[in-house]
Amino acid sequence: MWKTIFRRLLLMIPQIIILSILIFIIADFMPGDPFTGMIDPNIDPAQLEAQREAFGLNDPLIVRYFRWAGNALQGDFGRSFNFQQPVTAVIGGRMGNTIRLSLLSTIFTYGIGLPLGIMAGRYNETVFDKGVLVYNFVSFAIPVFVLALLMVWIFGYNLNWFPSRGSVSISANTTWEIWWSRLYHLLLPSITTAILGTTSIIQFLRSEIIDAKVSDYVKTARSKGVPIQKVYTKHIFRNASLPIASGFGFTIVALFTGSIFIEQIFNFRGMGFLFLQSINTRDYSVIFVLVMFYGLMGLIGTLLSDLILMAVDPRIRID
Repeated sequence: MWKTIFRRLLLMIPQIIILSILIFIIADFMPGDPFTGMIDPNIDPAQLEAQREAFGLNDPLIVRYFRWAGNALQGDFGRSFNFQQPVTAVIGGRMGNTIRLSLLSTIFTYGIGLPLGIMAGRYNETVFDKGVLVYNFVSFAIPVFVLALLMVWIFGYNLNWFPSRGSVSISANTTWEIWWSRLYHLLLPSITTAILGTTSIIQFLRSEIIDAKVSDYVKTARSKGVPIQKVYTKHIFRNASLPIASGFGFTIVALFTGSIFIEQIFNFRGMGFLFLQSINTRDYSVIFVLVMFYGLMGLIGTLLSDLILMAVDPRIRID
């Protein structure tokens, strides 16, 4: 197993290099630059051109790429044009919000999805099962931005149960008030994310349980007098949870990537919000690092999913 992990980690190196090259090529085709729309239109064009020359934006693509790659290998990912701070400091300041949002969203997702999937599969073709299917179809069909706007309109503005924007109240002073305010601001966006994330969990778990109920090993266990509850907990659920376990690695990775649309609509200052903001301002230094980070997290998520699946079912081996 360790040889496989080491081999997969080595394979990530050329994948990251290819990703970085593609990012630079795509960014080169983007119209404008970090100074577009950020400087007084009455400024002397010669002075503007001098700024571009000073930051190396007029250099050939290959020169800019190797300069960035050389600095990145030394831990220097550049400075943000928009925030005038090191990129690592800008992203690090937003990562905490994204992790908190994603962690609470994951708890709600599995807290809702697992019981509904298990009960719908165990009591399929009942009224409860049909109600779960309707919920699943609606949550699958509705776009994320539509659901988020509805949640803000209903629970944020009309009912005024939750704050509809921000990550913490400016009136919070003590440590307890700050943590409570953060949790209070997290509830609505995390519940919104969870509603959208339960679709695959419910569908996979329900289908696997329905198939497992009529399998030979379940019939054998029942014929031996094994209690029905033990059949579900020891046999059916363990086998039915394999598709869920295979995607758990990506769920862990999602703790660091967040939801771009959710953070934008709720004005939640996380990494997703920063990503859209950087695209709008052509803040290339931040865009490069964020896309590289997301790509690396995707590769790690694939490896984690394989390892978790192997841990759940020892019969499975990864090559």
